[in-house]
Amino acid sequence: MHFELTEEHRAVQEAARDFAKNELLPGVIQRDIESRFPAEEIKKMGELGFMGMMIDPKYNGGGMDTVSYVLAMEELSKIDASASVAMSVNNSLVCWGMEKYASEDQKEKYLKPLASGQKLGAFALSEPEAGSDATSQKTEAYLEGDHYVLNGTKNWITNGSKADTYLVFAQTDNSKGHKGISVFIVEKGWEGFTPGHKEDKLGIRASDTTSLMFTDVKVPVENRIGEEGFGFKYAMETLNGGRIGIAAQALGIAAGAYEFAVAYSKERKTFGKPICQHQAIQFKLADMATTIEAARLLVYKAAWLKDQGEDYSHASAMAKLYASQVAMDVSIEAVQIHGGYGYVREYHVERLMRDAKITQIYEGTSEIQKIVISRGILR
Repeated sequence: MHFELTEEHRAVQEAARDFAKNELLPGVIQRDIESRFPAEEIKKMGELGFMGMMIDPKYNGGGMDTVSYVLAMEELSKIDASASVAMSVNNSLVCWGMEKYASEDQKEKYLKPLASGQKLGAFALSEPEAGSDATSQKTEAYLEGDHYVLNGTKNWITNGSKADTYLVFAQTDNSKGHKGISVFIVEKGWEGFTPGHKEDKLGIRASDTTSLMFTDVKVPVENRIGEEGFGFKYAMETLNGGRIGIAAQALGIAAGAYEFAVAYSKERKTFGKPICQHQAIQFKLADMATTIEAARLLVYKAAWLKDQGEDYSHASAMAKLYASQVAMDVSIEAVQIHGGYGYVREYHVERLMRDAKITQIYEGTSEIQKIVISRGILR
């Protein structure tokens, strides 16, 4: 077993760390206050190759492995989880599935600009009554000549009003249940397609989260990925990889909160000495460091398994379940270590605490991860 990162991995890690410090950090607090999407920052992330890291260079991707991707996600998430979730969706939920399952024409037209960061993608699976139960799709698409007519509503869609290209899941045969779900590529601006209400969220406030409305939207047959009924399998396989990205995000949130807490504990003095010299603080830091390292090993292992072509569904669920809990626990302790200063925006940790919570909810709640893990144990 080898635990050392390669030179390429370290270069990716350093590039992401520098970008987070120099480009994301300066405006992160104001973007959070204003719920302002980091459009310019994400554009720069695309220019640096962060938006299609694992995609083959022939489709304008970086050709990197999953370990490189999680290293970048971790570093960016230490500073700005709103920017990193846009990156996660574009990489894990949009580009990865398109490279694996889309036709060559679809890849040429849609994947290339997504992988290069010229365009932004969104993954439209969740609905008002189909969150954890993704089988209960109400959005429908029926065939009419050379196109489908798409009707329905999606919600909780990351990059909702900012994306250019959307993967939309819809029932094409209600009689078949989840085997009747298909997936379509839909473009922004098509007649009948409008983004809806932007959510006012607890955390990742600069991320664009909206509902989507489809009213008699005409989708060309050639924009269906795979055969009719392939959509549910497509979604589940894609989400397996997406969990690795969100686990890496949770890991980054925890690590960022921890680093802020360590730095503050060395500066803040009480009773004549830095608070890091008090055993109560030392024990908190020790627990934080240990759980972060455990989460890191789970996340890196899931990424490594994916790179080896092994089954990683069990490992990715474990990584997301544990890393998201660590993000919550560590960020809460970071606020505690900061005392009253932890409760104000200036010191960053209150934002990281708010951002941490969503990692236990999206791309499969913690409860869903436990179902996945238990099925893996008992099968």
